[in-house]
Amino acid sequence: MSQLTLPPALIADLQQVEQIIHERTHARAAVISVAGSHLLQPDGPRLRAALVLLAAQTGAYQLERAIHAAAAVELIYAATQTHDTLVDAAERRRGQPRVGPWNHGVVLMVGDYLFALAAGEMALSPEPRVITYYTDAVKQVTEGTLLPAAPLRPLEQAQARHLERIGHTAAAIVAAACKAGAAAVGAEPEQIATLGRYGHELGLAWRLGDEVRDFVAPNGSEAPGASVRAGAITLPLIFAATLGDGERLAAAIDSDDAGELAWAVAEVGRYGLGPTRAEIARSAERARGALAMLPPGEAREALARIADDAIRRAA
Repeated sequence: MSQLTLPPALIADLQQVEQIIHERTHARAAVISVAGSHLLQPDGPRLRAALVLLAAQTGAYQLERAIHAAAAVELIYAATQTHDTLVDAAERRRGQPRVGPWNHGVVLMVGDYLFALAAGEMALSPEPRVITYYTDAVKQVTEGTLLPAAPLRPLEQAQARHLERIGHTAAAIVAAACKAGAAAVGAEPEQIATLGRYGHELGLAWRLGDEVRDFVAPNGSEAPGASVRAGAITLPLIFAATLGDGERLAAAIDSDDAGELAWAVAEVGRYGLGPTRAEIARSAERARGALAMLPPGEAREALARIADDAIRRAA
């Protein structure tokens, strides 16, 4: 899959953000390595940091005013991903934790350590609102993680509950990145709020895209449907429970029968992916619509391309 093309000047600035992240974490390599190197060394561009810088570029851009906010959001994201390993390891089914290593203190401490590094980075920003936006986002992530998983049916209620949950856990950090970037360069409150709406919708589209891609085996090297096998509630599963055999699906995701789980993965692929892709397109279009409130320019065009890419990657 081809990666999103970012403006060369932005890539150059992101390299400086990368240098800061490296400096903050390199001396603590023995601690950070527990979380997994993939968290701090992603395969693609650091899109959350890119959003900070692009949001800043819709105003009176100065890299030195936005660079710490950009580094902080990547550290925050790595921290939340580290803490997610505790949730994933607990094999949550229908929002109820089963027996699992919730007392895995090492992973918990690494996540806390990354949060502490992010807090130190936020404090270096000359704009105090950066701290407010990011701490609010972290609180939302915590609240969303503790929310019970959505029911499978009825569809309207289940979809609303699921979108609320991922709005807290996935979209909050993206929205905060956009708001922090704009605030860092002194943007007006209306522009900050507009970029926050863009980020929220983009965050939803990204998360739903992950849920769709879970059912597409990349190059045939991985089995699709890991979420079903883990008993996790996703929007494709919610749609399939209404459009397909909901009773059998509900039983299948609570079972350990390999045949039933394989059937459930196929059922979600048949009934759930199309409607979820349509929801991704709607979120991406709402994100693009918010951009109309921003001054025209290369930054706005790049933000629009990122929204478009969310649709393409889920196709």
